[in-house]
Amino acid sequence: MSVPEIFQNTRLPVVAAPMFLVSGPELVLASCKAGITGTFPALNQRTTEGFREWVVDIKDELAKFAEENPDAPVGPFGVNLIVHRSNPRMRADLEVCVEQEVPLVITSLGAVTEVVDAVHSYGGVVFHDVTNRRHAQKAAEAGVDGIVLVAGGAGGHAGTTNPFALLSDIRPVFDGTIILAGALSTGRDIAAAKAMGADLAYMGTRFIATAESRGQDAYKEMICEARPEDIIHTPAVSGVPANFMRQSLEQNDFDMEKLLDPGQVDFGEKLTVSDEAKAWKTVWSAGHGVSAIDEVPSVAELVDRLEAEYLEACRELAAEVG
Repeated sequence: MSVPEIFQNTRLPVVAAPMFLVSGPELVLASCKAGITGTFPALNQRTTEGFREWVVDIKDELAKFAEENPDAPVGPFGVNLIVHRSNPRMRADLEVCVEQEVPLVITSLGAVTEVVDAVHSYGGVVFHDVTNRRHAQKAAEAGVDGIVLVAGGAGGHAGTTNPFALLSDIRPVFDGTIILAGALSTGRDIAAAKAMGADLAYMGTRFIATAESRGQDAYKEMICEARPEDIIHTPAVSGVPANFMRQSLEQNDFDMEKLLDPGQVDFGEKLTVSDEAKAWKTVWSAGHGVSAIDEVPSVAELVDRLEAEYLEACRELAAEVG
């Protein structure tokens, strides 16, 4: 499957996922300068005006870097918009994306034709988060350029379906670009995603544990120490099922016995976007990909490693089938 032109000059088929309270300009810039796609949620800035300033600063810095390093692959940047009535800033933030011609817009909680048309008006690209076939079909009907398959094992608001099954279920109803999310932390994982039929890999948890992320040092350390069995899928934090680290839930006095018994979980009320952000400040999310994370490198160091692992895996696969 062909991918949009904005991804053609990247060093690796990787998107550093937009993460609540973690992805800021530092992580985006480091990712793009390393040759992959960097993204952040618009709501990580407290105001629309602040969001505009971030976008302008990122554009200016990347343009300067590209001019000074003409031979270096520079990845595009993108913004995640929450397209839901609980987000009062959606329209204002979308206007900033149009005004500043943000190359990539990733929508969550609603695939809306109005948003797609607005971004397409200046040549931008729209991807949409999905966890099942029905949502993928709605996204296709809205005219998105691609979808992000959030499979079981992803951090944050993850799905529950195995990535092999999810990709097989959705590819027949969507012929656009597919980004796969869920427990991807190494270059071999990127190669595996490509071999499965995905066009790009979406990495979140791996980039929390980098020098440039805005995650607290204790958060990064917890990720390095966690194992897949420490990841708990629960709606108890915000009313919507998401993956959180057991250690963080325990530190915030959640009753693990109740959380692990579906019959006792109190779903509570779905929080507004602003209230959910407050909840996630102290309860830390991660995906099953923690199993491959044991240190906190710079983004540049991480991408160097990912590239070496990816190329080695591709060579091995080619030799096997050759």
